[in-house]
Amino acid sequence: MNYPLTFEQYQQGLEQGKCLGLTCNSCNAVIFPPAAMCRECGSTDLTPAELSGRGVLRTFTVIRVAPEGKTPPYIVAMAELDEGPWAMGNVVDVDPEEAGMGLIGKRVVLGSHVVKGDIYASGDIRVLTFMLEEA
Repeated sequence: MNYPLTFEQYQQGLEQGKCLGLTCNSCNAVIFPPAAMCRECGSTDLTPAELSGRGVLRTFTVIRVAPEGKTPPYIVAMAELDEGPWAMGNVVDVDPEEAGMGLIGKRVVLGSHVVKGDIYASGDIRVLTFMLEEA
């Protein structure tokens, strides 16, 4: 199968500060993070697209009991991107002890940071982060 946007290309985009996704040529849906097929119609006719990297925080949780190798507390959130899809990442500029319902609806900017691989991973990877957008 030919992938229009590989995981490696997606990771390189994050490293360069780009938010890379896909646009479905059949139904015009925006796919993020990238996948092999459209989540809306199942088409594999996809074109790489650079997204704005901005969105609205829709939900979050504070992780207090973390998996091996991770240091709690930290915030995991989901944001609805301006282009439509939702993305999951860590909120990095808010103290987890101060996180409250006032975060819901806040504008965010996507970024990334490197997470060390564990016994289940093939190496270090970049993961999404969210920073509150300045008003």
